[in-house]
Amino acid sequence: MLKTLNQHKMKVLPNNSYSFKITGNETETLERLKRRTEISEKLISKKTDKSFIGIVKENTFRIISSEIGKGAFCVLTGEINNQKGEVGIEINKAFRILLSVFLCLPFVGLIMQLFLGKSEFLALFILVFIGQLLVIRYLFIEFVFQRLSRSSLNKLNDILDIEYIEKD
Repeated sequence: MLKTLNQHKMKVLPNNSYSFKITGNETETLERLKRRTEISEKLISKKTDKSFIGIVKENTFRIISSEIGKGAFCVLTGEINNQKGEVGIEINKAFRILLSVFLCLPFVGLIMQLFLGKSEFLALFILVFIGQLLVIRYLFIEFVFQRLSRSSLNKLNDILDIEYIEKD
């Protein structure tokens, strides 16, 4: 029920969820993920020889890629039970705040135009405002998210030895 409600919400910032099946033993798979994860409560980039940074507890994980500069953008949260697993990919909280501020810039421009502009208000400004919002959200943010989430998911696929992945 919760999953269907979340699917119908308008997403301000993108996120994805996937289901997968692992090929090997569940315990060995989780141990391999633990070995390749630098344990850290804070999901921030730092130099390490491991593939991921984060927490792996029992059959759940919350990790980021260890790639400096772009690995912290996407957070992978997942669970593995009975050879099957689920992983959700979302934008890290610090980046969500930064991107939300970035999305507010067209609002600031529109308000400034209303108060500082000429006495006449043209419909063109509203069209420019909507266009700016759409370009920022669907061209810039969506493109970066899809590219970086795919990279993180491929790295997780290599570590966990996943048989198949399907988008929920």
